[in-house]
Amino acid sequence: MSLKSERRGIHVDQSELLCKKGCGYYGNPAWQGFCSKCWREEYHKARQKQIQEDWELAERLQREEEEAYASSQNTQGAQSLTFSKFEEKKTNEKTRKVTTVKKFFSASSRTGAKKEIQEAKAPSPSINRQVSIETDRASKEFIEFLKTYHKTGQDIYKQCKMFLEAMHRKRELSIEEQSECAQDFYQNVAEKLQTRWKVSPEKVEKVMDQIEKYIMTRLYKYVFCPETTDDEKKDLVVQKRIRALHWVTPQMLCVPVNEEIPEVSDMVVKAITDIIEMDSKRVPRDKLACITQCSKHIFNAIKITKNEPASADDFLPTLIYIVLKGNPPRLQSNIQYITRFCNPSRLMTGEDGYYFTNLCCAVAFIEKLDAQSLNLSQEDFDRYMSGQTSPKKQESENWSSDTCLGVKQMYKNLDLLSQLNERQERIVSEAKKLERDLIDWTDGITKEVQDIVEKFPLEIKPKNQSLAAIDSENVENDKLPPPLQPQVYAG
Repeated sequence: MSLKSERRGIHVDQSELLCKKGCGYYGNPAWQGFCSKCWREEYHKARQKQIQEDWELAERLQREEEEAYASSQNTQGAQSLTFSKFEEKKTNEKTRKVTTVKKFFSASSRTGAKKEIQEAKAPSPSINRQVSIETDRASKEFIEFLKTYHKTGQDIYKQCKMFLEAMHRKRELSIEEQSECAQDFYQNVAEKLQTRWKVSPEKVEKVMDQIEKYIMTRLYKYVFCPETTDDEKKDLVVQKRIRALHWVTPQMLCVPVNEEIPEVSDMVVKAITDIIEMDSKRVPRDKLACITQCSKHIFNAIKITKNEPASADDFLPTLIYIVLKGNPPRLQSNIQYITRFCNPSRLMTGEDGYYFTNLCCAVAFIEKLDAQSLNLSQEDFDRYMSGQTSPKKQESENWSSDTCLGVKQMYKNLDLLSQLNERQERIVSEAKKLERDLIDWTDGITKEVQDIVEKFPLEIKPKNQSLAAIDSENVENDKLPPPLQPQVYAG
């Protein structure tokens, strides 16, 4: 692949990765371009507005019913005692329904969540269930880690246990509400570590990492890709989309990586392995570590190819290429899981936040990828997407010296597939010809047999009569002399 390609590359300004509110933290497409902090603020504003609108709607409905009832009373005049009691009962029933509507839209579960976390005392039987080996190991490591903090460690462990108890009671809540509870817990514990428990700032991050590992290892199977969401559906859509884009080449994306260099090819394989391995991790921080490690391999591959440090414009197209080539399992579910339950400070700043934001941008680009993005005509793009054809194969003597080894291999495979397709068509054609020949031969043999039968018809003669005894017609059998008897003569 020529690194001096004149194709228009994929360009993302650094400012596009930041929160659109201008706070300086990294944004996220899942948060509509906001960072974690600003998104929660916007989310709460929208939620409070919705609650206020619902209250106003409930009150308006109640007023309308009361006015309608009062009007009905004036029109009908005096009614019987029985009918009055019936109307009173009806009014009470309507009032009860309106009150229920108000309660339904009343104060969010956030306050209740915090209260339940504080009031939780006795452990739930569900917590004492048989735990997996990984969960048991995470618990032991967490307890060993907290022993170095003495009394503070005991308080932290108690807070985590109460949070887990509260989360197990809130499984019927939506995943967004559960995520909000987790984010509130992270924030409250981080504040207590600094103010109440006087933990030094450099140790707060380590403690929060251990807390996240402990609680998310235990909650993983309940909150990762839950049935109440459409995460699985999104996974299938993205996976199908990536499969349909199997024909996209590094040249189309302007990827500055030469896989013909063994060391670069090694880095690409490691990057793909890391992004695929992300799905096997249970803790959000560990999934982020896989993304970070994948990104570092990408930067190294670009640096070796170009013999200079990689830029952001080099990194994002290569990350897109790695995602297309690896097609990581449950990609959207993993992104959503990290977004919902990772310690927000990791996503807002630092290299983890930067690489994660780029991965979200790469997935968004793949979902919206069109002909213009790849510098193709709409006709060619549609034909490639439908599988009618693939990018035109180049002759081996026309390859440039720095052409990507993967591209050469891809075209070689396409050539082999084309030959196999021709061979298959030829075999199918010969098989159909053989079938026709067999039918013609069978018809010919049948006609010959019929001609012979007509020429030499079969004559069936009557059955021959059995021969009678020699003396059967002699009516005077009784006059025949007796049979000769053997005579014995003395010697």
